[in-house]
Amino acid sequence: MAEAVEITDKKYPGSLRDALKNLVSSLGPKKLYYKGNWSEDIFENCLAVVGSRHLTSYGRRATEQLVTEITAAGITIVSGFMYGGDEAAHSAAVKCGGRTIAVMPCGIDLIHPSNQKELYQKILDNNGLIISEYEGSAQPQNFTYIQRDRIVAGLSKAVFVTEAALGSGSLITANYAKKYGRKIFALPGQITSELSKGTIKLIREGAEAVGEANDILSFYKVLVSQKITRPSLRGRANGEDEAILGFSTLEEKIIQQLKRESMNADDMARLFAVPVSRLGTTLSLMQLKGIINKDLEKYYVN
Repeated sequence: MAEAVEITDKKYPGSLRDALKNLVSSLGPKKLYYKGNWSEDIFENCLAVVGSRHLTSYGRRATEQLVTEITAAGITIVSGFMYGGDEAAHSAAVKCGGRTIAVMPCGIDLIHPSNQKELYQKILDNNGLIISEYEGSAQPQNFTYIQRDRIVAGLSKAVFVTEAALGSGSLITANYAKKYGRKIFALPGQITSELSKGTIKLIREGAEAVGEANDILSFYKVLVSQKITRPSLRGRANGEDEAILGFSTLEEKIIQQLKRESMNADDMARLFAVPVSRLGTTLSLMQLKGIINKDLEKYYVN
């Protein structure tokens, strides 16, 4: 059962109310409908994480890694619940038991996209929030996505754009963040990717480039106290070529290569001059151990 909060209510998010002070009053949501755990502390330290609907495997891995560490530090993740970048951010937050706020572009009683019902429920089960300025089962329209973006930015102290093409919705959220005086972070990407052009533009305009979770967490005055690493993946500390402890020579070569770039099995077999059958067996065992993973035929280090 959805509930509502008026802009005149004391529990209306102060960050959103403050963001709207200098805008025309008609642009601000006077009422927010919600489901889930509405509490003052969930709004205390919010980070908006937005990205392309056509998120690349690089963008997804980076989002999952960074959001996991940021959420573990107590930051609430805010996003727009669409597939791609939004979904990756919400999913990473709930997977590690963190809280996340999904701002919907539709009526509060409608799950959109409909194929994300499981994620919707997980957000609620993890003491998160579903928010909309529209009641009932109102269908999303082109303008409601933009209306949603201003709430995502307004609820948050900072906005982190993971991937974005020029002219994407993620840049609309970033533009609202600029109007509100919010901090903007952006993930550097490959210059050959269309989905990096938007983030490169943001960095050129003054957004802070993100290389690790602490780049964002330092803004919130909290830090990841210890990186999550597997002891067996640590290299020697004497500056020599890293030999990875507890692995065969071939496994060491695979890990070192995949730290540089993801690669498919055929290319690795040629690079290491080993039969594809032997390499395939080694890769399968490394996947079972949770050391590496595979996406679109290319392997990468977890």
